[in-house]
Amino acid sequence: MNAPTSYKIVFFDIDGTLLNKAGRIPDSAREAIRKLQASGIHVALATGRAPSHMASVAKELNIDSFVCLTGSYAVFRGSVIHDRPLSPSTVEQVMSLASENDDALVYLGREEVFGSHEAHPHVKETFANWLHQEVPERLPPGPPQFPVYQLLLYCPEDRVPLYEERFPELSLIRWHPLSLDIIPRGASKAAGVKALLAHLGIAAEEAVAFGDALNDREMLSYVGMGVAMGNAHEGLKPYARFITRHIDDDGILHGLRRIGLL
Repeated sequence: MNAPTSYKIVFFDIDGTLLNKAGRIPDSAREAIRKLQASGIHVALATGRAPSHMASVAKELNIDSFVCLTGSYAVFRGSVIHDRPLSPSTVEQVMSLASENDDALVYLGREEVFGSHEAHPHVKETFANWLHQEVPERLPPGPPQFPVYQLLLYCPEDRVPLYEERFPELSLIRWHPLSLDIIPRGASKAAGVKALLAHLGIAAEEAVAFGDALNDREMLSYVGMGVAMGNAHEGLKPYARFITRHIDDDGILHGLRRIGLL
């Protein structure tokens, strides 16, 4: 499977794609990205994380362009090129419903990350053991005093339809057995990728993306070469043009070689 010489940029999801369950970037992936950069290929991150939660990965890999907050915020070399927060009224309405049911929320801003509860066990599980981040502090009383781009909802599976029925303008996408992303309906990583490509004058057909989770579906479908990790959610794989190896079996390096970029 050879890549056309026109591939100009590669987007990488973080959790499960660049970072394994131990929170490490495999050495082979780090070296593969270094070679891509040295060859003049643009490299960008595309993640559901907030900027503050991806900073260490970006620094480690010397990456300064990214799509984050599941496509609601995008930056190219320090310049913001896409900025789509949730409306404050929508955030307050979701807060009200979650409070009625004692469901936990996490509010994600550009730099701010707060929780609705003090060290909620499910929030602690996802942040400490999956994201390898500090558990968010509790939000001060009242609505958030900063733009919220994405909400993380922690509720039983049988209560998800309640939120979907109450908020048809929002999408709920599971990213962890305990948690779902809440983003505007129609929003996705693909929207941020599209904005970054437009800024660079690069066509979607000239882009590659690697991912492993359900929130990567639109992105893998949108670019010219969507690559699913071997460890990807089974629901993602039909959206990929190619399935590479497991993250811990040199999945990034193998995938880049198979499509002809290394």
